[in-house]
Amino acid sequence: MAPLKNRQWLIAARPKGIIKESDFRWNETTASAPKDGEVLVRNLALSFDPTQRGWMSRDTYMPVIPIGEPMKAAGVGQVVESRKPGFSKGDLVQGLFAWEDYTATDGQSIIGLEKLAPGSDPILALSLYGITGLTAYCGLMSIGEPKPGETCVVSGAAGATGSIAGMIAKIKGCRVIGTAGGPAKCNWLVKEAGFDAAIDYKNENVGAALSRECPKGIDIFFDNVGGEILDEVLARVNPNARVVQSGSISHYNDPDGSFPPPPKNYSNLTSRGGRMQAFLVIQYAHQFKEARAEMAKWLKEGKIKNQIDLAHGLENAPKTIIRLFTGANLGKQLLKIADPV
Repeated sequence: MAPLKNRQWLIAARPKGIIKESDFRWNETTASAPKDGEVLVRNLALSFDPTQRGWMSRDTYMPVIPIGEPMKAAGVGQVVESRKPGFSKGDLVQGLFAWEDYTATDGQSIIGLEKLAPGSDPILALSLYGITGLTAYCGLMSIGEPKPGETCVVSGAAGATGSIAGMIAKIKGCRVIGTAGGPAKCNWLVKEAGFDAAIDYKNENVGAALSRECPKGIDIFFDNVGGEILDEVLARVNPNARVVQSGSISHYNDPDGSFPPPPKNYSNLTSRGGRMQAFLVIQYAHQFKEARAEMAKWLKEGKIKNQIDLAHGLENAPKTIIRLFTGANLGKQLLKIADPV
């Protein structure tokens, strides 16, 4: 096979505060040939997730990405050459790839390498059926344990994970209130996503709004934000409340080595017999088949809306990830690079 031009974005600096375009460096090279046990994948679409901020800065659930190496991302691609048993040229695959045209991988990452059914939609695979949809389903169902008539609050509710978590809670019979930034996102939550109410944290007193919208207290909190919103929810939890700790984006851009103060109201979990549990979605891999089947049924029935915020072109990858931390995205942030052949 003739050498393939490989455009890529390398990490140029550890981010300080919010990610900047200058934290990345454009590079043009040739794609690496796959070694034994590897596939060479042509990347079609990439996922943008708040957790990537941690990947750039420090060891998390996977080692920090070295300076000078391509930025990593979950993605969907098409195999162009395979030296890995079970994978063939033309297969659509999902896994941990990079901000580049071509990635050689053995699939031995925390995400793994999964072959998709022929004709699968890469965008749907990375959104509703991908890490964020699975995070919403597994976290809410396994930890939140929603029951009809309960009150569920979701922070970051207009984002990829929060919006799906709230819609699932509605399907399960809960009264659902979301927090989001700005009137447009709040209107979308109520009018399109079917939430019972939305709280604009940028323009409202969150505590007062929670008291207004949750007069009987809060049974489930699906938290993507942390910080002050978490503390206000903890002040209003009911007996046996469940707090699903999915993320804490309000602190992701804090200076390295700084630690936010603990919530003042966390002791309410003790006095009211509640619990707060963090999780990684890969801990629930045994539920993925069930989750995808359920969400496919709900999507067909119109009970779930798969809201996509789709950017185009590898050259726009740095601008795209910054959208996550400025609140510019509505729904799942993705970047399309190419179409399958």
